[in-house]
Amino acid sequence: MTKGMIHHIEIYVSDLKKTLHFWEWLLEELGYCKYQQWECGESWKLAETYIVFVQTEERFLDVTYHRCRVGLNHLAFHAGSRQQLDDLTIKLVDKGIQLLYTDRHPFAGGTDHYAVYFEDPDRIKVELVADPLL
Repeated sequence: MTKGMIHHIEIYVSDLKKTLHFWEWLLEELGYCKYQQWECGESWKLAETYIVFVQTEERFLDVTYHRCRVGLNHLAFHAGSRQQLDDLTIKLVDKGIQLLYTDRHPFAGGTDHYAVYFEDPDRIKVELVADPLL
């Protein structure tokens, strides 16, 4: 283990089934494997880090997520090479997932930052970043 590395991230979601449908293919593309599964949640693991999705209890669904409020703004993942990122971008579009910042894609993060941005079903922003050396 590397001291300071993230162990896991746990995200409460409004609709677990919809969330898993959205995330499963993407996490597999990024090298994650299904790690744990139970009635109200599921986790996906890559090396020593895992991401957990948990169904939010009905009594807490009255306030929806918004990335501009206090809390998580977005999740960013390494996507490999620019070609791998371009391939993933095509798959996102083919799946009907709306891209963000299309007017500046793939340099919405700056001229030295090759990335694609989109949102999951709860509107959590996701960023895939190409390795500048690949």
